[in-house]
Amino acid sequence: MQNWRPYAFMVCRMFRLETEVDKARRDLLRRRLRDTNTAASPHLRALRGTPDERESPLHVWALDANGELAGGLVGHTWTTWLHVTYLWVDDRHRGAGLGSRLLAQAERVAAGERACTASRVETWDFQAPGFYRKHGYEVVCVIPDYPPGITEFTLTKRLG
Repeated sequence: MQNWRPYAFMVCRMFRLETEVDKARRDLLRRRLRDTNTAASPHLRALRGTPDERESPLHVWALDANGELAGGLVGHTWTTWLHVTYLWVDDRHRGAGLGSRLLAQAERVAAGERACTASRVETWDFQAPGFYRKHGYEVVCVIPDYPPGITEFTLTKRLG
């Protein structure tokens, strides 16, 4: 015969769940998560109060002869990483190496002026995974059906 308890008591707490957008709560949650992460990680703790603690925007623009936007790269650096958020080249200027020049300039600034040792980017299957592979990036994550019918890739590269 097993030692069996006929009554189990469970402590149940009542919570009200809300789905509203609340910027004050978002900021509070961000601060609390940051504090929790900082307490748990000596690396993040060492960043506190240093210039590397904050993201620094990194933008590279290509203008044509008329001063119109021909392409650009928008990203940021944080700690020792460059994060490429957007890289776009106008259809009229594709195939001439402009995207490669934008990416190379961002990597130069990140490595040379901001001491970055690595870069990361997310791209979809119909966008540019081959472009980034050609420039030394390696696929580290593949998410099928994000969004439905599309595959997202995360790629990274060691700089320098």
